[in-house]
Amino acid sequence: MRGWLWSQERKEDLVLVGFTLGACIALQYALDYPEEVQALALMTVSMGPKKRAPGTLEFRLRALEDPGVYQEWLEAMRHAMMFIEPSLRDHLIQRHEEVGPMSQYRDLVTIDQFDVRDRIHTLKAPLLLIRGVDDPGHPPEYELDMHLAVAGSKYLKLDQAGHFPMVERPETVNQAIEDLLSPGS
Repeated sequence: MRGWLWSQERKEDLVLVGFTLGACIALQYALDYPEEVQALALMTVSMGPKKRAPGTLEFRLRALEDPGVYQEWLEAMRHAMMFIEPSLRDHLIQRHEEVGPMSQYRDLVTIDQFDVRDRIHTLKAPLLLIRGVDDPGHPPEYELDMHLAVAGSKYLKLDQAGHFPMVERPETVNQAIEDLLSPGS
């Protein structure tokens, strides 16, 4: 990520916004290169390994082999996108079909190995954490744990938003990011 940013002449005052694996990458970047990052807005993220329901990873692998399980996987993805406008949801499901469950499996494995709990207190950039409270997967409130660990962080819980707050409540998320960047906020 840093190489690409630098190749674009972006070496300072970075505002990193991330979701799931992208949030892990943004957080890692801010911890590794604090002098380059102006602010962070992270969604659906944990500072340590996530706890998943038994069979979560295996479900993606079974979907690769069994057409019936593949259809169950697509339905689970549709359900996770319940608050997304229908035409966008259809587009996102089409993208899921293109990349398949193995891509999601690998993302989840990587996310589950992410752990910065020993360094999170060193985060210097202003931090905004956003959580959709109506996530159909009912994950633990990982964002609250991070909020409590990072002095001065802001924590926004959104109703009528689930796993994808940035597309479920875009105006609210964008305003929160603007507020984070406003002087004196």
